[in-house]
Amino acid sequence: MGAFIYSLCAATAACCAWLLLRAFRGSGARLLFWSSVCFALFAVNNVLVILDLVVFPSVNLFVVRNATVLLGISAMLYGLIWNEK
Repeated sequence: MGAFIYSLCAATAACCAWLLLRAFRGSGARLLFWSSVCFALFAVNNVLVILDLVVFPSVNLFVVRNATVLLGISAMLYGLIWNEK
């Protein structure tokens, strides 16, 4: 059951990233781009959760998973702070 929930979370984050990127191409707002990068990295994190906890339970990917979340949040902060109007 856990693998199903993890895959739904990954699919949701990937769908959000795709929708945000599509909106960015339509409007050109930079914050949409940085938001899509953030959600894409969240989707990568969720895939790493599946790999870490379900596929390879003996391998510890904790640091790699947290690094992807840190990069995602950093991308969002960069877009929020240095977004020019």
